[in-house]
Amino acid sequence: MRVLVGGGTGFIGTALTQLLKARGHEVTLVSRNPGPGRITWDELAMSGLPRCDAAVNLAGENILNPLRRWNESFQKEVLSSRLETTQILAKAIIKASQPPKAWVLVTGVAYYQPSPTAEYDEDSPGGDFDFFSNLVTKWEAAARLHGESTRQVVVRSGVVLGRGGGAISQMLLPFRLGLGGPIGSGHQFFPWIHIADLAGILVHALEASHVQGILNGVAPAPTTTNAEFAKALGTVLGRPAFLPLPSVVVQAVFGRERAVMLLEGQKVVPRRTLATGYQYSFPELGAALKEVIA
Repeated sequence: MRVLVGGGTGFIGTALTQLLKARGHEVTLVSRNPGPGRITWDELAMSGLPRCDAAVNLAGENILNPLRRWNESFQKEVLSSRLETTQILAKAIIKASQPPKAWVLVTGVAYYQPSPTAEYDEDSPGGDFDFFSNLVTKWEAAARLHGESTRQVVVRSGVVLGRGGGAISQMLLPFRLGLGGPIGSGHQFFPWIHIADLAGILVHALEASHVQGILNGVAPAPTTTNAEFAKALGTVLGRPAFLPLPSVVVQAVFGRERAVMLLEGQKVVPRRTLATGYQYSFPELGAALKEVIA
């Protein structure tokens, strides 16, 4: 297939591109900067969709960038980087004389309300209780196409674990120094997925014509709490991991609204993802962390 990948130069996009090429597909990236095998967002908006069999959007400013203050201007960037790119791609698909067969968007499990007890699958309600859940609702709405000509899939991703990027890259130094541990109480759920499986689910969604609708992009392992995750990471690194990062510190660094993403969590299960026939490479946390740290 010829696959168009928006935001394909980032952490997830790089893994997805490698897997697509390994499976014999051609990839064109949409990014802010021109280059070989790429088109820019401006070119896409002006000239329309290049010929392709499928499109994916991964674009979005990193919400948990600790170097950015959580203020109105950054919130606008977080919104526009997701909504505008998704709208550009959706409009281009609608206008295409030969629309792609599949259109896949990656959003997040922030759609589901944090809870110490509730369990969420793909049919569970959400999307209407804070900035991030509202963002996912708007984001998924921006991608929606009317009509049957293009198959539509949304993957709500958990925390992505992989080498050279994502959440682990910020955790490794304190954990290697023996200064790691749970965030806040540590009791909050921590929905995670290995990057090989997120890329795998996306390729599965592109290749398998029966896959459509919402998929939860999380591991199928028994649900992990933040404290269990910290302990497992410490074990793989051979370091103690019992120094908690106090809630007040997290709120000071990230701002109270954004800190909720770290201090509270959701128990999310990939019921429909498994029902589509996707087989996980890293269903268990220990093996996933060993591969990332190796």
